[in-house]
Amino acid sequence: MDLAATLGSRLLVIYDGHCGLCNRTVRWLLARDRHDRLRFAPSSAPAVAAVLTRHGFPPDASPNGPSSSGPCTILVFRAAGTPAETLHTRSAAVAVVLAELPRPWPFAARLLRLIPRPLRDLAYRVIARSRYRIWGRLAACPLPTPEQRSRFL
Repeated sequence: MDLAATLGSRLLVIYDGHCGLCNRTVRWLLARDRHDRLRFAPSSAPAVAAVLTRHGFPPDASPNGPSSSGPCTILVFRAAGTPAETLHTRSAAVAVVLAELPRPWPFAARLLRLIPRPLRDLAYRVIARSRYRIWGRLAACPLPTPEQRSRFL
């Protein structure tokens, strides 16, 4: 799969497909991404194995899972599959995604960026550590609806 051609100028959001919070967040983003600027993939999707490997994540392990050696974070790629590929994690990833949504979310992204990154990331890590306990761990990654399938890799 040619990732760059598939994504075009859209951001690629890689998330933990077994995390209840992550799945709710993806559904929330789908409902608000009226300009079709985001594409989604669970971290276990074969289509994203190469991009994960390029950034030091084991190809057979989720960057979000408890058994992984990667960070417990959402991964957002701009220009994935191109020489200009950039990776955003934790609170920076949240701000980048919010900035792509219609108003008022870009304003929320600017407000978030006013908070020093170490403080934002600390709050992110606290939530990430307790996400399975609070929102649950799904046995399988939920399938998107037929209308949403084109938005997933």
